[in-house]
Amino acid sequence: MQLADFIAGSVGGAFGVAVGHPLDTVKVKMQTQRKFTGVWQCIRSTYRTEGMYGFYKGMSMPITTVSVSSSVVFGTYRNALQVFHQLSYKSADAPSAKLHIFLSGLAGGIAQVSVMSPADIVKVRLQCQTEPYEGSDLKARPKYRGPMHCLFTIAREEGVLGLYRGAGALALRDGPSFATYFLVYNTVCEWLSPDNNSQAVGKKTDWKVVMFAGGLSGMCGWCIGTPMDVIKARLQTDGMDKRRYRGLFHCVRESVRIEGPGVLFKGLVLNCIRAFPVNMAVFVMYELVLSLIRTES
Repeated sequence: MQLADFIAGSVGGAFGVAVGHPLDTVKVKMQTQRKFTGVWQCIRSTYRTEGMYGFYKGMSMPITTVSVSSSVVFGTYRNALQVFHQLSYKSADAPSAKLHIFLSGLAGGIAQVSVMSPADIVKVRLQCQTEPYEGSDLKARPKYRGPMHCLFTIAREEGVLGLYRGAGALALRDGPSFATYFLVYNTVCEWLSPDNNSQAVGKKTDWKVVMFAGGLSGMCGWCIGTPMDVIKARLQTDGMDKRRYRGLFHCVRESVRIEGPGVLFKGLVLNCIRAFPVNMAVFVMYELVLSLIRTES
């Protein structure tokens, strides 16, 4: 087992959350609340009613659990890739097949759903809860007073399975998304390597390549994952007031019927803008921590 990959993945994931959470909040609000007509209108409205704190609501839960979920993604990816490599090649230096990279990324994305789903629904519900900041004239009392209160409230009102509402959409988002993510990262690194050798995750030394490949892979991953991201967010917020969707397919059907096919790409531009710096940071920290661990060992 590649323990170093689990450790490096956890550090990289936590760093990525800190970088990208404000834009993630804007994206979630636009996907789930029809009152927002554009990015800047959502940003202005959030700042006016909630202050700067409004952009960081729900961050404490993912930043404490993303270490585990990112560890699972990167660790599963590397271990699955190693198994494929051992089954297919005699030489340890042989480059991994693109199909193996894709399938390993798919396994990593799906594997983290069991860990990520409860934290993700808490994050989304806190982000969508309009809570006035201190000093505001608004006196509305929020339903959820914080991450743990939100977690226990969902479990009490909707049962433990309520914490996994939208988990199917999350798996359909993260499986293909991470498969694309790792495939693009490895392919771009291979193209830009001076020695033209395959550089699988965990073997980088050129930081400019790491930064560009990481940012681009994140954008490509979100291009694949955004439709299910929209459905996931809607299923997760369903139940905050009244229940509208009977399940994943009903949510897709109703969303498209009412708002048109374009609804499935709500937040795509924001996802791509956010993805570049976030995933650049994730891979830089991942490769840095991995190189430090391997140097000391």
